[in-house]
Amino acid sequence: MEITPFYVAGQKSTSDDLLDVRHPYDGRTVGRTANATPEQVERAVAAAADVAAEASALPAAARAAALDHVSRRLTERADEVAQLITAENGKPIKWARAEVARGASTFRWAAEEARRFAGELQRLDTDPSAAGRIALVRRFARGPVLGISPFNFPLNLVAHKVAPAIAVGAPIILKPAPATPLTALLLGSLLAETDLPAGMFSVLPVPNDRAGTLVEDPRLPVVSFTGSGPVGYAIREKVPHKHVTLELGGNAAALVCGDWSSIEDLDYAARRIALFGNFQAGQSCVAVQRVFVHEYLEDAFVPRLVAAVEALRTGDPSDEGVDVGPMINEDAAKRVESWVEEAVAAGATVLVGGRRQGATYPPTVLSGVPAGAKVLTEEVFGPVLAVARVTDDDAGFAAINDSAFGLQTGVFTHNLQTAFTAHRTLEVGGVIIGDVPSFRADQMPYGGLKASGVGREGLRSAMDDYTEPRVMVLTGVDL
Repeated sequence: MEITPFYVAGQKSTSDDLLDVRHPYDGRTVGRTANATPEQVERAVAAAADVAAEASALPAAARAAALDHVSRRLTERADEVAQLITAENGKPIKWARAEVARGASTFRWAAEEARRFAGELQRLDTDPSAAGRIALVRRFARGPVLGISPFNFPLNLVAHKVAPAIAVGAPIILKPAPATPLTALLLGSLLAETDLPAGMFSVLPVPNDRAGTLVEDPRLPVVSFTGSGPVGYAIREKVPHKHVTLELGGNAAALVCGDWSSIEDLDYAARRIALFGNFQAGQSCVAVQRVFVHEYLEDAFVPRLVAAVEALRTGDPSDEGVDVGPMINEDAAKRVESWVEEAVAAGATVLVGGRRQGATYPPTVLSGVPAGAKVLTEEVFGPVLAVARVTDDDAGFAAINDSAFGLQTGVFTHNLQTAFTAHRTLEVGGVIIGDVPSFRADQMPYGGLKASGVGREGLRSAMDDYTEPRVMVLTGVDL
């Protein structure tokens, strides 16, 4: 099998430390690459440090042109990229196509942000002692960025590391997830087609147990990590002097409020919650996990939710009609299985699902889950919904906040005041009114509170995280 190269300072490279990538659905080998050697890692980091000043001085037109090129090429090669995502990640092809479209949009939006990343003028003569003075506040790259991306969105979460770095003129070293490196390497090939200076980017497959060297390297002052909480917080504790952003997931909730009561409303909420609790086999930071419904709507809503979950098709993710594919591997499915079994042993009832087949865990709905069960308190990261009734909207808000996490929440309501109360009350990074917490527009600030992390993604928000402000005061200006 041909070895897919990785990229050291923009140049194709490989090594003898081969890495086979397997399809989560049937275990067949779908590609082969290699892990970067310590010497190659050092070369990449040294090149990023050496090019940092040049990268920071790149004209906006040059940054935007590179980003536009990647966006255009992703669109041109959309089907090929989608097939690759499905092969290494196992997500159904229709969701892979949606990810490619989002990836192209993310790079396009970054190009637009690069063109308007101009800074801010502040009049200082608001005080008599500062007459004739004006300040220009601009943001400059902190330095090279280390981006560490997860397996669940092997293109678009990579894009959210790479695109804002290029937009601000920061070199980036990307470490993709070991389970899904191939899509990131294809993206590296598109970056290699641009006129970015050598050293501006590297894409390095590195085993997780060897990533500490990159994290601790002082030449990489920014670390952007998306993944599990324990790993993320270990990174921040290891390098407290660095600027570390963490997107760590959560146990996202949806609340069906008392005013969301028509048959059409309930059908819509049931379909959306069913689909977006399971669309990535539940392997999304904002997949619906906890469902709270007003008590007088429970008897009408829960059967609709169960029916909507039962209607989802599972199977071979290359099948155009499949909604839910396998989890990333069988160990992940076994973990979800054990959490569900634990909840059932403690008194929960399985309304649908609950029988694992290999790496595939079926869409599952639980009721009567006791407090303290992992399927409520931790991030399942699998296709499991736990549904419970609440007495009123305020009780729903309290139930949502009764969590160590706080990424996003969906609130199904037509009431404007309820929407504003939810926005003020809920301890989360985003409140989605009239839909599931899984909605994300790639330009909006995205991130969480509490154990869901620190910092924000979304192009402009990440650009701010990758940069620091510098003030220039002009004196003696006739304003």
